[in-house]
Amino acid sequence: MVDQEQKPGFLQRLQTKWKLDSLFQVVMVLVVFACTGFTILFVKNPILDFFGVEKGGFVNTLLYLLLVLPLYQVFLLIYGFIFGQFSFFWEKEKQIARRIAGLFRKKG
Repeated sequence: MVDQEQKPGFLQRLQTKWKLDSLFQVVMVLVVFACTGFTILFVKNPILDFFGVEKGGFVNTLLYLLLVLPLYQVFLLIYGFIFGQFSFFWEKEKQIARRIAGLFRKKG
């Protein structure tokens, strides 16, 4: 048989992309994403229902962008802390903030 070079697996590629030290860290980051998404799934509707807006409408989308997405970022940090990955998520949050700030900087 011909010896084929092994391609890195999905987790190894994530480890490289995210510059993490171990596969365990990759798994913990994925657990944080899963817990955050699951939590947002449960809190999104009560938050939007509180404002009594129509599902799928413009106001619903606007409230989602203004309230739920920032809450997602907060939950990422909370779960990141719980699962020992706070520094990873804190660095990602700072990158996001820099990109958003860059959109509003005056060019010239």
